[in-house]
Amino acid sequence: MNKLSSATKRAMERNYYQGCDWFCDFVTSDVKGDLTYEDNIHRRDPSAVLKVDGLYYTWYSKSVGVSVGFMTGDPDAKVFPWDYTEIWYATSKDGYEWKEQGLAVGRGEKGAYDDRSVFTPEVYEEDGKFYLVYQVVQSPYKVRSFEYIAMAWADSPCGPWTKSPEPILAPSKNGEWADDDDTNRFNVKIKGGFDSLKVHDPCLIKFKGKYFLYYKGEPMGEEFYMGGRETKWGVAIADDIKGPYIKSEYNPITNSGHETCLWKYKDGIAAFLSTDGVEKNTLQYAEDGINFEIMSVIKGGPEAAGPYRDEATENDSPVSGMTWGLCHNIFSPWGYIKRYDIDYTQKKQYTSKRPFE
Repeated sequence: MNKLSSATKRAMERNYYQGCDWFCDFVTSDVKGDLTYEDNIHRRDPSAVLKVDGLYYTWYSKSVGVSVGFMTGDPDAKVFPWDYTEIWYATSKDGYEWKEQGLAVGRGEKGAYDDRSVFTPEVYEEDGKFYLVYQVVQSPYKVRSFEYIAMAWADSPCGPWTKSPEPILAPSKNGEWADDDDTNRFNVKIKGGFDSLKVHDPCLIKFKGKYFLYYKGEPMGEEFYMGGRETKWGVAIADDIKGPYIKSEYNPITNSGHETCLWKYKDGIAAFLSTDGVEKNTLQYAEDGINFEIMSVIKGGPEAAGPYRDEATENDSPVSGMTWGLCHNIFSPWGYIKRYDIDYTQKKQYTSKRPFE
């Protein structure tokens, strides 16, 4: 009897030998118009792309100026590129050349729950109404600041937008700091849940008659493991689109993933998990929207992908929900928006005749 190595056993147990229906590569390209690189401006975290009355729309985080970190002693100093951020929007006739249209959702008045920054938007359309979900943080912005998710709605993609009177999702806050040093987010007595410090990167999808609000959690006392940063996703579910949203008892529902990226496929939910964790760079699928299984491992993918939402084609293949969209490039002095597309070249080679046969 042949002996089986640990690698072979693992591959058999985890069903690595699947077809390539869920496999794909991505290519990115520069867009034209107002979303390209611009000195002193950060544009990042584009939402999904919607097509309304012949125009493509996207929403994104926009801020101005250099960020200097937390240790300046100035509570008003800009600490991150996404600090002092507001949500803007742009339109395109072809998905390649974009025109910035202006502010969609701004920061709140002093003392409001969103007076410091509103950022990382995602969009959902239902019955001619539009809903933005996004992160918020209140001043002062500190290392240990809790972050929340809020919502705004409008009758037109151009607004005006009405904000939720309070956040629709909060961190669990069930950890315990070990000291009063608000410059250290790692020193804890109790970490609490995976989302004890922050909930962010929301994505809203109507599924099985309910509203599924997916989000990334960040714990107090975050640690680093074999996959790098300790980031996981959760989901909160509501009967009404404006809430209340109740966190699933199954949370966290992933072992990895940075920015949430999900789409409907057949009777379930597909997801692209990027950047962080032991299962990063995978496409996953859950028939119930909660219990995700790995369907493929890919080379990488677009940063902060905002896919084009097209219900007419989302069931054409498992990856149709990611056919094209927008992403960002933050590996430059100033973040800017790019376009991504699926590259089927390698997949076509291996589904026709293999070159070595």
